[in-house]
Amino acid sequence: MIKEFQQFIARGNVMDMAVGIIIGAAFTAIVSSMVDDLINPLISLFTGGIDFSSLGFTIGSGEDAATFAYGKFIMAVINFLIISWVVFLLVKGVNRVKEATMGKDEPAPEEPKGPTETDVLIQIRDLLKSEQGSGAA
Repeated sequence: MIKEFQQFIARGNVMDMAVGIIIGAAFTAIVSSMVDDLINPLISLFTGGIDFSSLGFTIGSGEDAATFAYGKFIMAVINFLIISWVVFLLVKGVNRVKEATMGKDEPAPEEPKGPTETDVLIQIRDLLKSEQGSGAA
């Protein structure tokens, strides 16, 4: 069983997945900080510091009361949209840098060209000659 576990861990895709999870966790912290510390304060300047997280209503009373905190849901959706936009911009920037560093060493393959006007005229001439030759016989 230990040997099987060692083989499982030694596979390349498991190690790649582990590295991806670790980098993803670090990236999540960076993006969350960017949204919470940089973007949300800018947005609050335009919205007058509106915070939806306190919005909600309670049904019932006492210990059995249910609170519907729809404001937190609204804030979660707004944060999701902001984070997804930031991630999109980051990925787009990384792809641009990646393309610039890789360069285009190979020229793009040319599309096959059709026959030239001269080639078409030669084919017509040859067809006419062959028809004349077969008609005369």
